[in-house]
Amino acid sequence: MGQLQNLVFLGKLFALTSALLWAFAVILFRISGRTVHPLGLNLVKSLVSFLFLLPTLWLLQEPLVPSLPLESYGLLFLSGIIGIGISDTLLFESLNRLGASLSAIVNCSYSPFVIILASLFLLEKMTLWQLVGVAFIISAVVMISHKNSLNHIPRKDLVFGIILGLLAMFAMAVSIVLMKPVLTGSSILWATLVRTVGGSAFLFPVIQFHSKRRQIYKSIFSSKKWKPMLSGSFLGGYASLIAWMAGMKYAMASEASVLNQMNSVFVFVLGVIILKEPATRKKILALGIAFGGVLLVLLG
Repeated sequence: MGQLQNLVFLGKLFALTSALLWAFAVILFRISGRTVHPLGLNLVKSLVSFLFLLPTLWLLQEPLVPSLPLESYGLLFLSGIIGIGISDTLLFESLNRLGASLSAIVNCSYSPFVIILASLFLLEKMTLWQLVGVAFIISAVVMISHKNSLNHIPRKDLVFGIILGLLAMFAMAVSIVLMKPVLTGSSILWATLVRTVGGSAFLFPVIQFHSKRRQIYKSIFSSKKWKPMLSGSFLGGYASLIAWMAGMKYAMASEASVLNQMNSVFVFVLGVIILKEPATRKKILALGIAFGGVLLVLLG
C-alpha cells in the first residue's frame, strides 16, 4: 500500500514538473510562432522529440518493439495523432492569436475536459464540487471573450483563438483517454515515442498536401527564431512530454490533469514578465476564477 502511495505521489510530482517545463516551452513557442507556421512549428517539435527519444531508449536498453498487443500500438499511435498532431497545432494557432497570458486562461479548460471524459470512459467519478469548478472555468472563458474586455486583440482573433484553444484542449483530453489504459503495462519512454511517431505521421502528409506547403517549409528554414524554436521543442516535445506521460501513468488521469493545469499560472506570469504582455485587472480576475475552479476540481 505504501509503495502504491509513493508511486501516486511521484506521478503528481511528475505532473507538476511537466506543467513548469511546458510553461517555459509555451513562451518560447510564442516567440518562434511569430515567424513560423503552426504546422511547421509542431513538426519541428515532433522531430526534435523523436531524435532525443531514440537515443534515450537505446541508452536505457529499452526495446523499440516490445511484446504488446497490436491494439496497444494502435491506441498510442491514434493518441499521438490527436494529442500531438491535431491538438498542438490548434494550440499554436490559438497562442499566436491570443498571446501567452490569454491562452493560459483558455487552457484552464484542459482539466475539466479530461475529468469529464475520464468519468465517462475510465469510470473516474466526478463530485458536485468538481462540477462547480468546471462552471468557474467556463465563466472565466466567457469573461475574457467579452467584446470590450480586450481591445488590443481584434474581435475575430479573440473569438477564433478561444475556439481553437478549446478544441485543442478537448483533443488533448481525448488522446489521454485513449492512451491511459495502455500506460499501465508499458514503458513511459516507449509510449511517448509511439505517440510522437503518430503525431509526425499525421503532420507530414497534412503539410505535403497543404495549399501553403512552400510557405510552411519556408517559415521553418528562413526563421531567425531557431534558438527559441529548438529550445521550446526540447522542453515541450521531450522533457515536458516524458514528465507528462509519467504523471498520467502513476496518478489518476483527473488528478494529473489538474496538476498539469498549473502551467496556466506559470504561463500567465512568464507571459507578463518575459513577453511584456499586459496584466489587466480583467485578465487577473479571469485567471483567479479559472484557477479557483481548478482547485475545486482537484479538492472536490
